[in-house]
Amino acid sequence: MTSAPPSSSLLLSGGTIIAYKEETQSLDVIRYGAVLIKGDTIAALYDTPNPSDVPAGTEVVDCTNKIISPGFIDTHRHGWQAALKTLAPNTTLADYIFRYSSPAAGYLFTPEDVYIGQLAGLLEALNAGVTTTLDHAHHIWSPETTKAGLQGSIDSSARVFWGHDFQGTKTYPLSDQITTFKEIVKTKSPTDDLTTVSAAYDQWAHASQEDKEAIVNVVKELNIPVLTVHYVGGAWALENSPEILQPTGILNTDTAVVISHASAITAAGANILRATNQFISITPESEMHYGHSHPTSHLIQDQGSIGVDTFMTFSTDMITQARLWLQRTRTRLFDEVLDKWEVPVNNPMSVNQAFLMATRQGGLALRRPDLGVIRVGAKADLVIFDGRTPALLGWRDPVAAVILHASVGDIEHVIVGGKFVKKDGKLTYANYESVKDRFLASVERIQKAVIERPAPVLEGNFFTGCGYGRATEVNVTRRGNNGYGEQFLH
Repeated sequence: MTSAPPSSSLLLSGGTIIAYKEETQSLDVIRYGAVLIKGDTIAALYDTPNPSDVPAGTEVVDCTNKIISPGFIDTHRHGWQAALKTLAPNTTLADYIFRYSSPAAGYLFTPEDVYIGQLAGLLEALNAGVTTTLDHAHHIWSPETTKAGLQGSIDSSARVFWGHDFQGTKTYPLSDQITTFKEIVKTKSPTDDLTTVSAAYDQWAHASQEDKEAIVNVVKELNIPVLTVHYVGGAWALENSPEILQPTGILNTDTAVVISHASAITAAGANILRATNQFISITPESEMHYGHSHPTSHLIQDQGSIGVDTFMTFSTDMITQARLWLQRTRTRLFDEVLDKWEVPVNNPMSVNQAFLMATRQGGLALRRPDLGVIRVGAKADLVIFDGRTPALLGWRDPVAAVILHASVGDIEHVIVGGKFVKKDGKLTYANYESVKDRFLASVERIQKAVIERPAPVLEGNFFTGCGYGRATEVNVTRRGNNGYGEQFLH
């Protein structure tokens, strides 16, 4: 679906490469080097811009003054929600659940809405250098909406682990969802190799034993590579903790299990993850925006990756997420020293660690060590930053440049599987103008319906049984709460 024809080999010449050394599990910078791509794989790395052993006919791209980074990996996203953008800038998780979540807003979406939203959202991610996405696809309201989201993923040319969410409804029961899922796995074309059918399930704490066994059996039977779940404990009581998952046996299979948020993870849960080599997905902006926090996530970063979550509400790029997580972790650990009236003598988290969280750790979470790194044999998923933009001008450390100074506007090229999906600052998708028009038509109808619907009244108790509490509202004016401001939707 891209206009740029594939090349048998491609040489990125003269750039500064943020490579990876497996033997030391650390980043390695190659200056004025070159990356040779053959097919969809990195074939060679050079410490010279003009290597002599490049195959004849290789396309050469001049990367002088540019930073060559591995593609970013988002391990938690809900692609179908793209049409809800800017409707929830001041929402909380409780408000989101009753107004914008899959059960609350799904009835508004046709298969066309799901398809075009998924496609437009993934193209937005590619533009931002997100080459791999784990999509928790809870648009499973019918066989038609299910297949629409999958097709949007395939057509995007992004690398997508599309996680079919087995949620079971009165109109589309779990047994029928499993039947459709098996058909999808059986009939999906092997040429759609960038999209991997995966699974999602959030009812481990409350479902019947029969339903849980059905999910485990289908994952094992079909050898599903990735399963993802939400875990937001405490007052939220979405309890898909490692302690609850362990007795099902799903953590001890060949399937990668990615636990999103893990906001209430315990030391025991962290030890289970380490023992089974399973990962969490920290979504920094989401967890701060919605109010479910992440009090202990920094203690399990060795089994942690980073995700975006509901990008209809905030940033779609992983640079922002990595930056937020870096500074959130620094602040938390600095405060432990300052609270004792002591002056910190060290910085508790480095930019290298933040970079790895947004790249290599995502690959490991998916049990794909060939993703999120630049090394020989890895997939050729790459992001090239223009080092002479106003934001990056004067950089010396390429990792610091990306994590602390870069933005989406500094990304010149994006490559997925050896093919350009963004080139010279523009997406290569052949029919992007048509996608925009179709998406905006969908947005107009859906947003109008959401705006006209009365907002939920959050009084009494949340459905978990916990009461509602009110946070202190801050103000930037001296005139009552007027400074909080209205939402500009009309």
